[in-house]
Amino acid sequence: MASMAQRLWKAGNAAAVWIYRRTGGRVGGRARGGSLVLLLTVAGRKSGVPHTVPVAYVERDGAYYLAATAGGQPKEPQWVRNLRAASTATVEVGRNRRTMSVEVLRGAESDAAWRDIIVATYPSFGPYEAKAGRRIAVARLTELG
Repeated sequence: MASMAQRLWKAGNAAAVWIYRRTGGRVGGRARGGSLVLLLTVAGRKSGVPHTVPVAYVERDGAYYLAATAGGQPKEPQWVRNLRAASTATVEVGRNRRTMSVEVLRGAESDAAWRDIIVATYPSFGPYEAKAGRRIAVARLTELG
């Protein structure tokens, strides 16, 4: 059974997704700290049911980089666990929706993407690893075809 906090988090995400879609990202397209936000839809790794969540991103060389910060929480977000089990996901940036190929980066490539792309773009993300007590996973999504 989900805790009250989990239910509130889900309700907040559902509202954020609805508002983002309703406004084409004009509302919800930027997080409080100024980071850009897209909507990520990926199938649940166990259920197969698609889940949509707002996620901060950096666009670089035609790819979207997503950092699984969970705001510095100790547990990584479900969406990155689902991405590890998926070969594709859908992203919505504004009103533009595309199916993307998914790769959760590993090792030195992940470290470099975290440092040189994510933290270089959003310095406020820098403390998240220490706060969370874990390495922050970074996913790279590239357009299919």
